[in-house]
Amino acid sequence: MIDGGVEIYRSVRRQDCQDRAFMLGAVGIGASIEPRGGEFVLEVPEADALRALSHLRHYELENRPPPPAPPAPPLHANAWVGCVGYAAWLIGVAYVISNGLVRLDAFQTGELHAARVQSGQWWRAWTALTLHVSGLHLTANLVAGIWFGYLAGRQLGVGVAWLLIVTGGGIANLVEGLFAAPWHRSVGASTAVFTALGMMAAYTWRERLRLPQSWVERWGPLVAGVALLGFLGTAGKHTDIMAHLLGFGMGLLFGATAALPAISRRLHNVRQWPAGLLAIAIMAAAWTLALRS
Repeated sequence: MIDGGVEIYRSVRRQDCQDRAFMLGAVGIGASIEPRGGEFVLEVPEADALRALSHLRHYELENRPPPPAPPAPPLHANAWVGCVGYAAWLIGVAYVISNGLVRLDAFQTGELHAARVQSGQWWRAWTALTLHVSGLHLTANLVAGIWFGYLAGRQLGVGVAWLLIVTGGGIANLVEGLFAAPWHRSVGASTAVFTALGMMAAYTWRERLRLPQSWVERWGPLVAGVALLGFLGTAGKHTDIMAHLLGFGMGLLFGATAALPAISRRLHNVRQWPAGLLAIAIMAAAWTLALRS
């Protein structure tokens, strides 16, 4: 007990008082703990009371429990449906063209040929997403597209995710076709695959901004996305790096926009099947125009 002691803190738990007494002792302020009325009281000499209260306020601020994390965004079911549709499109187009079930020049009609895009055949930006030069090329884009598409579908809903992937991948191809050299040609779903990757990275990054976290955790999704782009998007002799960069950039734009609170709330309420049907309709319309050209 301190003669003439001044009470500065009380608690039903003795340990709370002991923690604060230890902190005060570290700065040269003696304190005592006394039981009083079913509680424990922390006292200090009157001459040290103001200084002790100041240290106590700093202690409380430093040890304030972090605010509870906001609830995680909802994950959508049935993301596998979009993956089945994606695989069916790529395999179906490969089967139909390789077996001559459509016009023999269908591959040349659908590829991204910059000169033709610049002359007005914009649909090639979308038809080129479904064409591949070999079984290995097709398999690689199937595996990567199914994986990234599934994750995007879980985040945004299967219909919305694939509508954004198809739209973003096509726009990225269109930009490349309009500004590339007239002889540039390109095919493959990889542009859309990297759109899905960029969209996931930006969406996750933007969603996590509201969480208490270190800078490493905050920027982790974007860093991981860029690392995967570098690892997967630059390998191979004939890799169209510009298409991959444009697809990834379009995905970043779409993902960050979709994660804005006002837009995110609306997207989570969108009915998924009409959005998915619209994605299919875009591809069907592009191929219809290509085969009629």
